Amino acid sequence: MTETALNPQANDGSASRALSMSTIAFTVCFAVWTIFSIIGVRIKQELGLTETQFGLLVGMPILTGSLVRMLLGIWTDRLGGRLVYTLTMLAASLATFLLAFAETYTQMLVAALGLGLAGGSFAVGVAYVSRFYAASRQGMALGIFGVGNVGAAITKFAAPFVLMAWGWEAVALVWAAALALTAIVFWLTTEDDPVIVERRRTGAGQPRSFLAEFAPLRDLRVWRFALYYFFAFGAFVALALWLPRYLIGVYGFDIATAGMIGAAYSIPASIFRAYGGVLSDRVGARTILYWTFIVTAICCAVLSIPPTDYSVRGIDGTIGFHMEIGPVAFIAVAFVLGFFMSLGKAAVFKHIPVYYPGSVGAVGGLVGMIGGLGGFILPIVFGALNDLTGIWSSCFMILFALVAICLAWMHLAIRRMERTGTRASRLAAAE
Repeated sequence: MTETALNPQANDGSASRALSMSTIAFTVCFAVWTIFSIIGVRIKQELGLTETQFGLLVGMPILTGSLVRMLLGIWTDRLGGRLVYTLTMLAASLATFLLAFAETYTQMLVAALGLGLAGGSFAVGVAYVSRFYAASRQGMALGIFGVGNVGAAITKFAAPFVLMAWGWEAVALVWAAALALTAIVFWLTTEDDPVIVERRRTGAGQPRSFLAEFAPLRDLRVWRFALYYFFAFGAFVALALWLPRYLIGVYGFDIATAGMIGAAYSIPASIFRAYGGVLSDRVGARTILYWTFIVTAICCAVLSIPPTDYSVRGIDGTIGFHMEIGPVAFIAVAFVLGFFMSLGKAAVFKHIPVYYPGSVGAVGGLVGMIGGLGGFILPIVFGALNDLTGIWSSCFMILFALVAICLAWMHLAIRRMERTGTRASRLAAAE
């Protein structure tokens, strides 16, 4: 249990406001963070970008939002989430506003770096919200907060219509205004977390030295959790960015239809994260991760099969066969993939307050950073694989290899803990 969960000032009213407003703010931040999934398609056409250049453009905000997460998480532990969250949103809003006036590819990459600060808000929200809840309810609370991933669906649903009506620049301006307004409302409707309040009241419990915040990162288990999140969250973000382009290229959909289908993927993959948090509280995060990795491995294996023509020698001559995943089957399997990814995202962050109650900001920031880097690296890898192989489904081939590594490492680590009877094993059993 965290020190904040024991604080009597963390009443239900303040906890509910902190959770609800943090979730709303994260939703808007995530909508801004994934803006290039839609406007990037139009920019690609206007500038004549290659697949690799397109992957770099849509991944650039993910890079910034990932790299700053650990630092923002530590600042949240030290300064409080209310202040850090508000300033992060205002800075990202300014960068999004300036994006509308970028004309060259280089200028857009620079603007995308600043815009990516919106993605760093996740680490702030995790550290802020967790301070209002006891360990037994943190899975639920952080799962609800993670529903803010639905912001990707909002962008895919609304941005194509704004783009077609007024251009991609209008999308940037509208999204920037929405984020600035959200920052103001968040500041006016929330309050400092119980630890910050108590620290100011008594002067006790001052934060550790800055270097001491990084001490838990020497634990290999932290990096194992980070790899899990690299897949569960990073691959989700990558697919949220890549699916519109994939659907246009493979099935010939127009941008509005592709955006709608992309939203249909993002919505359940976001909303069911709250359910994943509840399940993690009830049956344990370990069990949820097993199901996540097994089912998503099957889904990635199915989606990685490219359209294939082959022939066999029959009784009366050669018989030709054609195998291809149609759009309906693709959407159905992608829905299942997104659903189990959402459960896995919640399960990973259920572990962190349990194993590292005094370092949620630093550990959560690192895990979130690595996961976010997956959202940056994977779209570039997807584009490069398209350029190198010419096979659209190559993106799911690499995802299958990634989830197989996660499953194998987790199983081997658990077996080792069971044999040695370590404290980590006892904590996992206590879940």
